Amino acid sequence: MSTSEKMSIDEALKYLRIMKPRYVKASRKEKGRLLDEMGTVTGYSRKHLIERLSGDLKRHPRRGGRGRAYGPEVDDALRMIHESLDYICAERMTANLVWMAEQLAKHGEMTVTEGLLMQLGRISASTVERYLARMRQDEPRLRRRPAGKEKAILRDIPMGRLDWDIKQPGSFEVDLVYHCGPSAKGSFMCSIQWIDIATGWSERRSVLGRGYLVMQDGFRCILGRLPFPVLCIHPDNDSAFFNHHMLRFWGEIVPGVTLTRSRPYQKNDNPRVEQKNRTLIRYYLGDHRLDTVAHVLLTNRLYDRLWVYNNFFQPVMHLVGKEVIPQEGLPTRVMRRHDTPRTPFDRLCETDAILPQHKEQLEILRDGTNPRQLRQEIYDTVDEILSLPTATPAHRESVLDTLSHSVTFENAADDPLNFGFRRTEVLDHTD
Repeated sequence: MSTSEKMSIDEALKYLRIMKPRYVKASRKEKGRLLDEMGTVTGYSRKHLIERLSGDLKRHPRRGGRGRAYGPEVDDALRMIHESLDYICAERMTANLVWMAEQLAKHGEMTVTEGLLMQLGRISASTVERYLARMRQDEPRLRRRPAGKEKAILRDIPMGRLDWDIKQPGSFEVDLVYHCGPSAKGSFMCSIQWIDIATGWSERRSVLGRGYLVMQDGFRCILGRLPFPVLCIHPDNDSAFFNHHMLRFWGEIVPGVTLTRSRPYQKNDNPRVEQKNRTLIRYYLGDHRLDTVAHVLLTNRLYDRLWVYNNFFQPVMHLVGKEVIPQEGLPTRVMRRHDTPRTPFDRLCETDAILPQHKEQLEILRDGTNPRQLRQEIYDTVDEILSLPTATPAHRESVLDTLSHSVTFENAADDPLNFGFRRTEVLDHTD
């Protein structure tokens, strides 16, 4: 028999049955030689061969393994919760299974029992990952990337990066996402995004163009909805953030705010907002060109729903420690430890940055929201946005001539999500 071919189990056992009489009668030295020979032929290790040769060399039926610890009701619950949380990872999902099941049961999406809640409370993240691997859906997802000299106005603005272990809410990384498609010619929609470092709280607003009037209105809308004060604003070096009009705006509206900026060409100085640009904006809108007022109004409706969904129902993990592990002959490895996944709202409630009346108001909003229905409304709005036509060249010229920032926030005063926590109002700059 050729030693280059791999034996089947039956062939290996037949060979060992032939060799066993010789092995039993052989001396200690001869047994060692026979084990080497049998190992070469069968591919088994010496330990395995000794164990086999001491037995009866017959095939036995497989013993029954441990039964399933969780029944089909846990499968159904995990599938429902996984969909409601927009297919997040098992680590973020496991610590939030019980309260999300209760939330969905409150809105009639699923039925829970005491036994099911106990099982969801003790299931491990690795078990959840195995369950999700079997039921993970392969729906297409839009996961795409966003498409000299220092100005004098920037010289007095400190640059660097914010600390990763900030505990007090109010320090925001800020960025502007362009929705220009393959060409940046003409006017197009931009998305302003704020990410709080301490809690993961996210705010977004879309504007048409990058003029200081629409940028100020976008910031006013975000400030009017924030349930906690702003301490620090940390954008990149985009001129839409740093110009004389915007510096005057921050001095008048939020006098105590600290302005900092990232270093030029250093995206890692704004890591959280850069990451969320992909997961919270590009994931939904892709790289399509959006350049009409209808695009802006519908996108703001989408961002209103995402404000509730991401801040109240999407658990996030935060870095709590770093350990540098030197490896001889290899690059130094950094081991990062993360805390228990919690939603931004839960993290905010653990601080003293939110007033009791605001906390109660937001708790009522969360308890009255069906996360599964909200997620479906989000994707329906995305389909509606992407079905709208882009502007024609003639329309773009008319927009440039007659553009008024007030159309961007047409219903800002009546928006049920504009709580006015900061007591700011949108100014009317139209003549």
